[in-house]
Amino acid sequence: MPAARRLDVVTEAHHPRYVVWELTLACDQPCTHCGSRAGTARPDELDRDQALDVVRQLAAMGTREVVLIGGEAYLHPAFLDVVRALVAAGVRASMTTGGAGMTPALARELAAAGMALVSVSVDGLAPTHDLLRAGKGSFARATAALAALRDAGIETGANTNVNRLNLGELEALYPILRDAGIRGWQVQLTVPLGRGADRPDMILQPYDLLELFPRLAALKERAWTDGVTIFSANNLGYFGPEEGLLRSPRKEELHHFQGCVAGRFAMGIESDGAIKGCPSLQTDTYVGGNVRATPLAELWRTPQLGFARARTAADRWGFCATCAFGEVCQGGCTFTAHALLGRPGNNPYCAYRVQQLAARGQRERLIAVAAAPGLPFDNGRFELALEPIDAPEPPRPPPQQLLQIRRAR
Repeated sequence: MPAARRLDVVTEAHHPRYVVWELTLACDQPCTHCGSRAGTARPDELDRDQALDVVRQLAAMGTREVVLIGGEAYLHPAFLDVVRALVAAGVRASMTTGGAGMTPALARELAAAGMALVSVSVDGLAPTHDLLRAGKGSFARATAALAALRDAGIETGANTNVNRLNLGELEALYPILRDAGIRGWQVQLTVPLGRGADRPDMILQPYDLLELFPRLAALKERAWTDGVTIFSANNLGYFGPEEGLLRSPRKEELHHFQGCVAGRFAMGIESDGAIKGCPSLQTDTYVGGNVRATPLAELWRTPQLGFARARTAADRWGFCATCAFGEVCQGGCTFTAHALLGRPGNNPYCAYRVQQLAARGQRERLIAVAAAPGLPFDNGRFELALEPIDAPEPPRPPPQQLLQIRRAR
């Protein structure tokens, strides 16, 4: 973590435009790759009045959009009150959900409250999705949720975690989502965080990106013709031949990754009031304090939230220390690099990196060496092995075996 002396470079140029708020850790699905290990509410979650005070503070800080998540946000007793308060404050309210409890009646209530967008998590075709979500019928409930939301007049999207179980299903999944009426599809890498850390065999290897990225680029071109935009999450990149296409929301624009947005333009709120710069960041390292004790505007200026504003070349190490894109990329997604190697600044999930290594006839393999302790947003640790690009690939075990909990040595 950056030292306190570096707070002098944290300026007012940044503010939490985009906030992801874990309203409750209670959940109705025991997903095998859940980074927060959701299931049971935290013992001291914000109540209605406290949550509405957070809404007021966010509006005062210029927040433009709040994404309500969980667990399942609709399991918080003040869920609809928070949605209505956000809308009344001029903040766009959206939501990410597994959809298991998204009934037509709830969808209509959300529409009446002013919910602008709901993204439903769909992680593969029905057998794979049900396996990852640890519940038979989960895929059917997710697609039914999309239908209920669409019928209620709410714009819908989907989000998918890509891993070794569903890597081969993206092309088959896309038309199902398109025909369900989604307008956007966010794709991200499954990261060994939380329950995902307990199942390292399901995680993609860095060299799998050589297959994934060209396929995603082709899918994005196809989706544009259907009026659907595929979005690359911040842990999916960076600076390969497909970067401009994958990062751009519209055909007429070309964008590229510009570094971790945690604590620069984004904020994460845990359900007990803990504040960090991104919802997926490891709690024990990146929480700057609690909104119960300290106003959000003060927490925003703590080094735990301000680390990405204060990064320099000295924070990059390994391959990222010498990368030509390092000054802009700053080592890619923070929580992903930290989940893999125990600290940010060196991220093997990088298109440019895997292609540079491939040109030398090499690739990197992630090897799990330490287990996660079993807490929300925790991680174990991996080591990187450099090997010939044509090294024999171990046999791919069946899906059920990929999901077995494995304690690293």
